[in-house]
Amino acid sequence: MGEIRVRARLEKEGAAGNSGRRKARALEIDAVVDTGAVMMLLPQEMAESLRLDSRGKVIVQLANDQKIELCRAGGILLTVAGRQMTTDCLVGPPGCEPLIGQIVLESLDLIPDPVKRTLTPRPESPFLPTLKMKGLAREPAIASL
Repeated sequence: MGEIRVRARLEKEGAAGNSGRRKARALEIDAVVDTGAVMMLLPQEMAESLRLDSRGKVIVQLANDQKIELCRAGGILLTVAGRQMTTDCLVGPPGCEPLIGQIVLESLDLIPDPVKRTLTPRPESPFLPTLKMKGLAREPAIASL
């Protein structure tokens, strides 16, 4: 078993529709799928290149239990494994490895296979992501008195 690396396309959300402004910046990146990470992580230079919007700061607990403060940035239009979503990311130090975490995997309904080192859409939902949601089931109708 080994790490899963994927190609991803990043673009600032809404940038494609700004034809009168500067040309939209997009990046094609190689990222590691990290099933232990919650959010996507981008190095500082990538976040700056995309001109992402600051969304404050968060405390991140690392695998060694150390806690650090990182900036959060967003709206990234992310395309990976043929599926697309808008997401936020954490901004890491310059030169760090881009990571794809659980929010992306769950939102896009992607399955990592560490043996084959692939990231693919769930076989039960080959065309669109299928998301689980509770609470939308209709309540039994209440008879009028």
